[in-house]
Amino acid sequence: MYIKEFAERFNVQPDTIRYYEKEGILYSKRQMNGYRIYDESSEKQLKFVLVLKQVGFTIKEIQQLLQLKGKPISVECNVNSVGLFQDKIANVEEKIEFYRFAIEALKTAEELIRNGKYAENEGIIEEMILNMFQQSRGAKMNG
Repeated sequence: MYIKEFAERFNVQPDTIRYYEKEGILYSKRQMNGYRIYDESSEKQLKFVLVLKQVGFTIKEIQQLLQLKGKPISVECNVNSVGLFQDKIANVEEKIEFYRFAIEALKTAEELIRNGKYAENEGIIEEMILNMFQQSRGAKMNG
């Protein structure tokens, strides 16, 4: 399939597909006229990239994983892979904790508003938002 159909199938922009190819994390075949053709292998690769992006991997980290995937299995390769995954696990755990806190804060704010108690509790809601901001800044600095 051509790039437009391929991009639509995965709900991404054709420019994103081109960018992934430029960064070496997605491959296509080229026709004689230069048009890109995407096959089942391209689909698997894009699914892999999209899942890793959803989990929070950067393009650089995806490149590292793909480089490691292409190397023979070795102690060094395993150590590097484990290190990458440990860092990402810690980052995802921080995000989960932030979202748990955010859910509780949103539920509290929603309940106060629903019960007509927003005005008298505006300070509490603002404090929760500031706490969420501080927590999100800490997660970004550690991640």
